[in-house]
Amino acid sequence: MTPPKDYIREADDRLRGTYEEPMSLAAYVDAAFESPAIASHASKYLLSAIEAAGTRTVVEEGEERERYRFFDDPSNGGEHAVLGNTEILNRFVDDLRTIAAERGKGEKIIWFDGPTATGKSELKRCLVNGLREYSKTKEGRRYTVEWNVTNADDSRGLSYGGEMSGTEDESDWYESPVQSHPLSVFPAAVRRDLLADLNESEFDHIPVALDEELDPFCREAYDYLEEKYRRAGKPDLFSAVTDPKHLRVKNYVVDVGKGVGVLHSEDDGSPKERLVGSWMPGMLRELDSRGRKNPQAFSYDGVLSQGNGLLTIVEDATQHADLLQKLLNVPDEGHVKLDKGIGMDIDTQLVIISNPDLDVELDKYADRNGRDPLKALKRRLNKHEFRYLTNVSLETELIRRELTNETAVWDLEERPELEARIREGLFVDVRSGPGAVKRRELAPHALEAAALYSVVSRLDSDDVPDGYTLVDKAVLFDRGFLQVGDTREEIDEFGFDAENEGTHGIPVTFTRDVIADILHEDRDRHHPELDVGAVVMPDDLLDAMAESLHEAPVFSRAERSEYETRVAVVKSHIFDQQESDVLSAVLADKHVEQETVEEYVEHVYAWDSGDEIETEHGAVEPDALLMKLFETEHLGRFTESDYTGNDPSEDVETFRREKVITALNRYAWENRDEGFTVGDVDLSEIPVIRTVLETHEWADVRRLFEDFDPDQWDDPPTNTETDRVKRRTIEQMVQDGYTPESAELTSRAVMNEVRHRWD
Repeated sequence: MTPPKDYIREADDRLRGTYEEPMSLAAYVDAAFESPAIASHASKYLLSAIEAAGTRTVVEEGEERERYRFFDDPSNGGEHAVLGNTEILNRFVDDLRTIAAERGKGEKIIWFDGPTATGKSELKRCLVNGLREYSKTKEGRRYTVEWNVTNADDSRGLSYGGEMSGTEDESDWYESPVQSHPLSVFPAAVRRDLLADLNESEFDHIPVALDEELDPFCREAYDYLEEKYRRAGKPDLFSAVTDPKHLRVKNYVVDVGKGVGVLHSEDDGSPKERLVGSWMPGMLRELDSRGRKNPQAFSYDGVLSQGNGLLTIVEDATQHADLLQKLLNVPDEGHVKLDKGIGMDIDTQLVIISNPDLDVELDKYADRNGRDPLKALKRRLNKHEFRYLTNVSLETELIRRELTNETAVWDLEERPELEARIREGLFVDVRSGPGAVKRRELAPHALEAAALYSVVSRLDSDDVPDGYTLVDKAVLFDRGFLQVGDTREEIDEFGFDAENEGTHGIPVTFTRDVIADILHEDRDRHHPELDVGAVVMPDDLLDAMAESLHEAPVFSRAERSEYETRVAVVKSHIFDQQESDVLSAVLADKHVEQETVEEYVEHVYAWDSGDEIETEHGAVEPDALLMKLFETEHLGRFTESDYTGNDPSEDVETFRREKVITALNRYAWENRDEGFTVGDVDLSEIPVIRTVLETHEWADVRRLFEDFDPDQWDDPPTNTETDRVKRRTIEQMVQDGYTPESAELTSRAVMNEVRHRWD
């Protein structure tokens, strides 16, 4: 089989433009004045990378927020996107802005804390991915220096961690092992003047800042060349040392080990080895150390060495608690020791990531009050606490990601699109034996049910007003409003404190494992033609989650008891969703035409204003019978007793003015810069009209299908009205996103409940 495309060419295209030819120091300075961003210090560069990806509007905890797309991991197809926690991430960016501008917090170590499975590890990967890809762009170029001393009348050469070259070629060039900034080559006084001029030419509220000297390896090369040319009587020493045959500026792609240092939980060694690296005794014997340890014999593999120039991450910081105090002075002093006599300047943004157990470690001396030896460390930590997701849409997306290879972030602007995605079913292939694979279906609303239950377990019930449930609170957090009949209730009316939500509850890993187990089980269901046993229904999943609470050691006894009590309200809400789907399918042929609704609204508007209706036959009075029939038959709000003939009662008049006219006037006012006609109105903006367009009742079913009998639904007799209604209903549900199997089971469950109240 011939490959569908030329993958070699595609790889070439990807790399083309990533790297530049090395340039002289003078050329780099010219380039920096043309584009000062290329000279950014660590925190400014990280901030620029985040801002370069742009923002999008999201709703979290019921509030609209601007979210930086950088945290959606766009450069990696969303694989390591950080879902939710937008407010926390925005505060992180605000901190970076403050640190980069040197307005404060420069001495702080940024700390991300939170329970497991809240996205902290994803943040680390997202940062690495985003910085790597940004450094490949023209705007995000990152530069360092490389040296060659073999052409300075000496055969000593230059190396680190390997053999020395004896010939002058590309192998004689040695890059700074810690990504030293090109401008650090300049003497301090000259560098200050250069930065002042550079920042004067840059229209950015955050100036470029650079106080770092060359790293010890580069300093060894610089000092060697300076001594050589000074002894040779060279008048322009700096020009000689930085001649392009000795010094080149090159760009590099940011990655772990080069601009990003990551200390993992399993990394070991002495504190100094983990932080900066170690000396190599064998190399010391080979290199001329001039009476001291030679920095060429140092292994620059510590986390600060690797992260110099950009970002240092200490992952699972509790495992490295002994290092945290040694990091205290790094942010504000920007200096670490390789040895007693040799130090190294560091420009890096420090980030530590931990689970809540680090809090325990830091508070173990808290009872000593002023004599707490960890007090200075705690004062330096700037804490950002990740929480469990409290948005059903985000939790649904996260569960899908855990079960599938879907990584694309749900960047949906329209709420109906998001609602459709939330309710969607899912197919998962599971191995059922040697070489055998069976397809399982998670029915529509199943993932939504699991997500809703997880979110409800994470919400505080104390501030839920009487008459409302935790599900209502979850809906408010996800949408920002509740639609109760004709009334829209905004989240601001409830006074919830979202700051205290999501600190505990069911983690997504628990839900994922429950689903993984249930997918291997056949359900005890039967149908003569459909494989209904392979379908997992919402109730199946909720029951399995509730039962598994007692087997999971992650929950306390009190948590298990509390979470069990919350499953009923979730089941009730999901059933309402299923009932709405079935009822809409049953009544799919019951449709109020848009023109009919527009005609009613136009007549009501004219009735209220005392105007006439313009028709093709001339102006006519508003039709009282037309309005009455619409209100009684389509809206179902009134009966014959609410009218005297066709004249409305006071209640009907109040309804027309408060529920229809007021909403219409509001829409007209909001769109007053346009030529306004009723035909221009989005009638779904009027709650009472939205109700007639979207809401169906079982009374309508009884009225339209007089011989319909829900008792017969599971196996309706042939050629009966129930049989015809069921076939049309299943067909419509399949069009709406169900499979025949899930449509059969969902409609069965709904009709089983309906038959008890049918008579």
